Amino acid sequence: MRYEVRDELPTPEEFIALRDAADMAPRSLEAVERGLPNSVFGVTVVDGETGEVVGMARIIGDGGSVYQIGDMAVHPDHQRQGLGSRMMERLMEYLEENAPEGAYVNLMADVEGFYEQFGFEYTAPASRGMYQRM
Repeated sequence: MRYEVRDELPTPEEFIALRDAADMAPRSLEAVERGLPNSVFGVTVVDGETGEVVGMARIIGDGGSVYQIGDMAVHPDHQRQGLGSRMMERLMEYLEENAPEGAYVNLMADVEGFYEQFGFEYTAPASRGMYQRM
């Protein structure tokens, strides 16, 4: 198989490069260096032909009652290969094995119709997500 999903986080440089390639909001190197080690769990996708990290996703949270899936990105040159699904499957496997019963798992859905296949539901109108950028 050309791509391998690994239970590991990207380097800060890989993290920044993948977010940039996927046209996601930028993060500073300082923020990434501080934040990545605090991840609960993460995966990368490595291209077996080049050894390049071409995908990533991670879980953040308190490791008990609240988890958030985030920073899911696949380099555009490697999209449409099922890599996002493979990463989500691994993240969900981790949560099923490690998250206590009743734990709350959330995410910001930026791809219409993708996360529903993994059991996620929109919170509106019962609640609405909010954010503030520092």
